Amino acid sequence: MLQATPLTEGWILRHPDDPAEVLPAEVPGCVHTDLLAAGLIPDPFLGLGEKEVAWVGRREWTYETDLRAASAHERTDLVFDGLDTVAEILLDGRVLGRARNMHRSYRFDVTGLSGRLAVRFASAYAEAEAVRGRLGERPAAYAEPYQYVRKMACSFGWDWGPTLVTAGIWRPVRLEHWSTARIARVRPLVTVDGDTGVVELSVDVERTRGEAPLVLEAAVGGARARGEVDGARGTVRLRVPDAALWWPRGYGEQPLYEVELTLLHGDEALDLWRRRVGFRTVELDTSADAHGTGFTLVVNGERVFARGVNWIPDDVLPSRITRERYRRRLAQAAGAGVDLVRVWGGGIYESEDFYDACDELGLLVWQDFPFACAAYPEEQPLRGEVEAEARENVVRLMPHPSLALWNGNNENLWGFRDWDWERRLAGDSWGEGYYLGLLPRVVAELDPTRPYTAGSPWSGSWHRHPNDPAHGTHHSWEVWNRADYADYRLSVPRFVAEFGWQAPPAYATLRRALPGEELAPDSPGMLHHQKADDGNGKLERGLARHFAVPEGDFDRWHYLTQLNQARAVAAGIEHWRSHWPVCAGTVVWQLNDCWPVTSWAAIDGDGREKPLYHELKRLYADRLLTLRARDGGLELAAVNQSARRWSGTLVLRRMSVQGALLGEASVRLAAGARAVARIGVPGDLVPAGPEEFLVADADRLRALYFPVPDREVPYVPPEFDVALAPGGITVTARTLVRDLLLQADRLDPGARADRGLVTLLPGERVTIGVSGWKTPDAEHARSALYCVEPLR
Repeated sequence: MLQATPLTEGWILRHPDDPAEVLPAEVPGCVHTDLLAAGLIPDPFLGLGEKEVAWVGRREWTYETDLRAASAHERTDLVFDGLDTVAEILLDGRVLGRARNMHRSYRFDVTGLSGRLAVRFASAYAEAEAVRGRLGERPAAYAEPYQYVRKMACSFGWDWGPTLVTAGIWRPVRLEHWSTARIARVRPLVTVDGDTGVVELSVDVERTRGEAPLVLEAAVGGARARGEVDGARGTVRLRVPDAALWWPRGYGEQPLYEVELTLLHGDEALDLWRRRVGFRTVELDTSADAHGTGFTLVVNGERVFARGVNWIPDDVLPSRITRERYRRRLAQAAGAGVDLVRVWGGGIYESEDFYDACDELGLLVWQDFPFACAAYPEEQPLRGEVEAEARENVVRLMPHPSLALWNGNNENLWGFRDWDWERRLAGDSWGEGYYLGLLPRVVAELDPTRPYTAGSPWSGSWHRHPNDPAHGTHHSWEVWNRADYADYRLSVPRFVAEFGWQAPPAYATLRRALPGEELAPDSPGMLHHQKADDGNGKLERGLARHFAVPEGDFDRWHYLTQLNQARAVAAGIEHWRSHWPVCAGTVVWQLNDCWPVTSWAAIDGDGREKPLYHELKRLYADRLLTLRARDGGLELAAVNQSARRWSGTLVLRRMSVQGALLGEASVRLAAGARAVARIGVPGDLVPAGPEEFLVADADRLRALYFPVPDREVPYVPPEFDVALAPGGITVTARTLVRDLLLQADRLDPGARADRGLVTLLPGERVTIGVSGWKTPDAEHARSALYCVEPLR
């Protein structure tokens, strides 16, 4: 049987400025983590430390260890699951091979060899600049040369991330000892035939002896089958009667079946392959209709409104992301009602741990191929690397039932049309051949069970604008960049794959990241940890449309910008969900951060949940109430994404901000399963001016409608009582208390609140659960409570 020996011990890192100086190295890892462990660089996440480590990405680095490949087996391979990025692999000075792609694995025959193993990394900058010199300039959204090297693009910086250009053995490395033959690749096609689950395993084998007769034996869900190996290939097909279907969360359960494949020579087991699969079908409906061209995911025949988030690498030093961290972050997503995670194209193909968690949690995965915001050359050496990485990763990720969609790129088709690329390229290649040729061919050949789309955004044809909201996927960035978030309500895209609004991270995250700094929106550390072009200007302009921008009061600014982020995202999701099935999904930019930063994330770089995160729980719940102006009046939309009909009583109340009840009515509510009901608000309940608002309640859900922005509402000073409660606090309102928020991390850096923004009418109360609070105290809690206040 094949034996695998991890090669993790005894590694050292040679410092390029003094090759005699050696540092202990952790493998998997990267140069930055080793230098941090040795105390030779400051933490780039703290203060202005990023600037002090910029030199690291410009140097060459060498990892070394002793290799002893002696074995009783016929063959020994040295296997690297990931090398970042441009490397030469040597044994006692003899070249074993070379690497130039972070997104691939590498295998070298080292049978019978021993000696000093060295992995010599060139600077990714040097490689990218050399390729650019050969192939010519290509336009991009950023000045860094990330499109010339097959590496995680956002390690060169982004509008939410630091520039930390890594190098290192970033995924596991091992020795594999084997004889006669080994399983080189398994391509599992998992389909459903009526009530029967079907698994077809297409197997490639590598041999040491070409004549040996080989047999494949496989088992799944009680079914067993055998197949012969003809030369280097074989196939086994299994049928599982009455297979339980895998569903996205909210639609059903997530049963997983373990597939075990054994390669045999006579009675001798040579190699074993084991994975989990799930039985389900997934289609993408892009048919034309009266509204344009749709973009609807269909799972097991059920049409799905995708409640999505965009995912970036959870750490800009990705070797630090553990299985536990993936699970924690994705469990947070599921806890917010998310059912789709888009793995964005400026990052990586994530590890098995990521997709395993999505399989278990019922999170559909939209997987970008790693191309983002740039024109990518299609000539060698890049073209061969792109095809090799695509073939490897398509097959690697195929077993996962959570994987629902392959996407060719992020914003490059749009960039070609709108960002002056076409003129600047003057006929040079830019990636179209990847997105409309190579990648769909690879997916069709290797993974025909899943749909492919050429890009995001993409309207499906060059006959239309790539970002046409009436056709395919749409990215809505004009609102954040130039308009008020109320403008989300001006259109109904078929599928909103990116939109979002910025806010700073949690207060405790800022205090840790900017030690000793007097916090202000424009303090040095705050500006350094704001990477978006004119980010603070857009924050302030967006805030000023709704609130008076506080001067010299950082705590108030911090609360209001976080509130504005939640309000902005709510405006979009409420509107677009109410237009199901014309709009078939929203994918918020973004779920997570890779370091402490002001960004669009719902969960900050320290893993703390912003108010937006808790707002997503409401926005992505199966049932949602939303009020909106329509045709000179008001309309309530009752969005029901559950499998059961929603029947009940809707109570409408017209209120004054002073707390008076001005009118009330009860209306019958009836919304079909997976449907939206629309109810007109009686004219006498429509708020008549800035002092009035409307409240809609049904089944403990609430919607509010204020006819004017907050800066025009004559709020009364909020009054409320705070008392300790088991596991938290209770707040009782004596007046209208608008968007009350407990910033639990101000009580203790380890404290968490179980809810975010809540509006209380006079006499109402709410209990907020607090965990991680060492010394509960009601007055201390009051100091961490914020709400909307009258203009000062």
